[in-house]
Amino acid sequence: METNISLAFALTLFAGLSTGIGSFLAFFTRKTNTSFLSVALGFSSGVMIYVSFVEILPKAREILMQQWGTTPGSWVAVLSFFGGIFLIALIDYLVPSFENPHEVKKIESIEEDAPDTRLMRMGIFSALAIMIHNFPEGFATFTSAIHDPALGVSIAIAIAIHNIPEGIAVSIPVFYATGSHKKAFILSFASGLSEPLGALLGFLLLQSMVNDMLFGISFAGVAGIMVFISLDELLPTAREYGEHHLSIYGLIAGMIVMAISLLLFLP
Repeated sequence: METNISLAFALTLFAGLSTGIGSFLAFFTRKTNTSFLSVALGFSSGVMIYVSFVEILPKAREILMQQWGTTPGSWVAVLSFFGGIFLIALIDYLVPSFENPHEVKKIESIEEDAPDTRLMRMGIFSALAIMIHNFPEGFATFTSAIHDPALGVSIAIAIAIHNIPEGIAVSIPVFYATGSHKKAFILSFASGLSEPLGALLGFLLLQSMVNDMLFGISFAGVAGIMVFISLDELLPTAREYGEHHLSIYGLIAGMIVMAISLLLFLP
């Protein structure tokens, strides 16, 4: 169990701090590789959607049925799934769209002569918005990794891909406002730290109230969170970055890779 906890924290830290990858790309490329981001974000959504419906939600339902019986357990699983969706939807609603990190931002879209104060404000609020969005994602990664380390690795990679454009959204305006690569990178990197904080919440909850019922409810909620992120954030962003077909090809590829990886780890 202790090994799983250490791995879960490590995976969550990796996923969160991948915002730094987006910052790095923003500084060393002059133009956004829209085709790559479109396919990558589609791939990430495919992984999340497939694993949520095929692996996470069925396992949560199985756990809850063992606790409460077939019908009550199934109802609790479904309600927990939609509870996760409503939670992340509420968070998304409370973040103003101007500062929403999931609004598409391209490397070449920020003018160097734009007002410094406006750009700095954009970067800071984007970082804050990312922290709010990433908190439940950290909980999702941690909870999944505790239950199944192989599953946690897949989800962490998917969320890491998802965080790359967020790093771009923070670092570009901060760089043009301050002229400092260092400040832009540090703020972008730090914005991903809320994912380990989400993992810490998961750890405290599961440690203090560890039982199958709570774990089943949390697991079903995680499935809801990931489905909402995929449908509301990843796929729309992927389509805006590139052609419609590229995002769908990425989504199908993500599902295929996830399906094969789950089959390889069958007992």
